[in-house]
Amino acid sequence: MSILAELAYWQQTSLRVAAGLVAVLLPAGTLVYLYLFKMMSFMQSRLGPMEAGPFGSLQLVAEVGKWLQKEDIIPTRADRLIFGLAPFIVLMSTFLLVVVIPFGPDAFFADLPTGIYFALAVGSISVIGILMAGWASANKYSLLGGLRAAGQLIAYELPMVLAVVGVVIQAGTLNMQGIVVAQADGEIFGWGGIGNPYILTQFVAFAIFLIAVQAELTQTPFDMPVAESELVSGYLTEYSGIRFLLFFISEYATAGAFSAIIAVLFLGGWYIPGIDIDDNVFNVIGPIVMMVKIVLVSFVIFWFRFTMPRFREDQLQRLAWKVLIPLALVNIAATAVLKVAF
Repeated sequence: MSILAELAYWQQTSLRVAAGLVAVLLPAGTLVYLYLFKMMSFMQSRLGPMEAGPFGSLQLVAEVGKWLQKEDIIPTRADRLIFGLAPFIVLMSTFLLVVVIPFGPDAFFADLPTGIYFALAVGSISVIGILMAGWASANKYSLLGGLRAAGQLIAYELPMVLAVVGVVIQAGTLNMQGIVVAQADGEIFGWGGIGNPYILTQFVAFAIFLIAVQAELTQTPFDMPVAESELVSGYLTEYSGIRFLLFFISEYATAGAFSAIIAVLFLGGWYIPGIDIDDNVFNVIGPIVMMVKIVLVSFVIFWFRFTMPRFREDQLQRLAWKVLIPLALVNIAATAVLKVAF
């Protein structure tokens, strides 16, 4: 950080933008190749893409090139401005999520005192982009998909926020770095060999947050907003070319960003046991540790996506309001009592 401070403002900004692009696009591309192209193929007893590059490793490059060459079609009756802005709003939400995620003691874009609050706030901006896409497309399937997405995302943001409250109570801070340090310095029944990763003491919150993330990503079993058998592709129906590509990138980049948040909240973030937390080596290996944890958490997310059947709308809402929210409230009460008692 001291080296960065010696640079001119435009140099600092350029480096941060470049690092932000890497932090968003690298996990997104990794998840697409590992899970969409390969894991889903193996689960369905097929090889998946194999021609573009070794083992199909360049298939994503080919796909991006194809989308960039496709005609960008805008329906005649669509609101052109809103229609065009929608994918950028959704992608902007993903970039803002990455801003507060720490990848090492000094490897971060912004160390906000209320970092997790900021992340949850900007994560909800994607709802606006999806509503914009559904309304501006002048298509009944798109509008229905946008309305479904709004109802679903609003319902599942509540248990997501409540799940985080338990972690915040235990860590005693809203700062993302503080939550990592609290886990690294914590103890389990007086033993601090591995610290206290909150997936052990906040397992209920972890499960609730993971389910809510699945719903936020509108992935199976929560893919009602884009249900192909009912709504063609929902709010994406009228999008093509680069605008569709932006939505595609946003989906997988957001999966990576939320996996990173889960890693910070429940898996100790960039910290691994056996090394002093104040060791500067974490600025080097921290991003690698985070990437490994992101891939592991994403595996669970995409495993559910490729194996679970789709919920009905009433089942989807019932799970949020009658199961996850009451469970999250019980977890908050139990965490608060134990925090005061011990």
